[in-house]
Amino acid sequence: MSKPVCKIGPSILNADLSNLYNESQKMLDNGADYLHLDVMDGHFVPNITFGHPVVKCLRNKIKSAFIETHMMVSNPEQWIAPMSDAGTDQYTFHVEATNDVPGVCRKVREAGMKVGVALKPKTDILVVKDYIDMADMVLIMTVEPGFGGQKFMSDMMPKVKWLRENYPNLNIEVDGGVGPNSIEECAKAGANMIVSGTAVTGAVNPAEVIRQLRDSVNGLLNVST
Repeated sequence: MSKPVCKIGPSILNADLSNLYNESQKMLDNGADYLHLDVMDGHFVPNITFGHPVVKCLRNKIKSAFIETHMMVSNPEQWIAPMSDAGTDQYTFHVEATNDVPGVCRKVREAGMKVGVALKPKTDILVVKDYIDMADMVLIMTVEPGFGGQKFMSDMMPKVKWLRENYPNLNIEVDGGVGPNSIEECAKAGANMIVSGTAVTGAVNPAEVIRQLRDSVNGLLNVST
């Protein structure tokens, strides 16, 4: 695995979902490296967003962008094939949602997608030790999953730091309340994949915010690795 590089993936959860394609394309035009799509089922988290039909429609309009679906769903096995068919590049699921994490990892990879493993704030970081070799990325949630616009949880940074120290080449993603005010903490801990929602989608100048996030991470990435 090569050394991690900084990637900024705006979450469009708080964007105008009736205008999903234009909102997504706008983020890419403003410098986003990938799109982070929040899929919620109203069961694993107390909210519902959209599923694979919407992702497929988006992929039909945006042919080449890297799309990550963050599966906040109770039965991640159920949606592997539909999301692969929809054109998802990375399938990120929660370890809390299944009793067979290795099986889900294997099926995701067999379906042709990269494997993302996500942890809720109350989940001990040590649970990923058994799955780290099966994953392309680990997502540390910095808010309770389910809603956008929540306050960033600084006390999740030790998890990120532990991952970076023990797995220096791992892709580590942070998601929840991440923006200009919290990016330094994320960068210092060693995160290299940055999901930012409202701070980017609601910005007057999204390109400037994305550039600021990237500069912060790049300035510290070599130090932490």
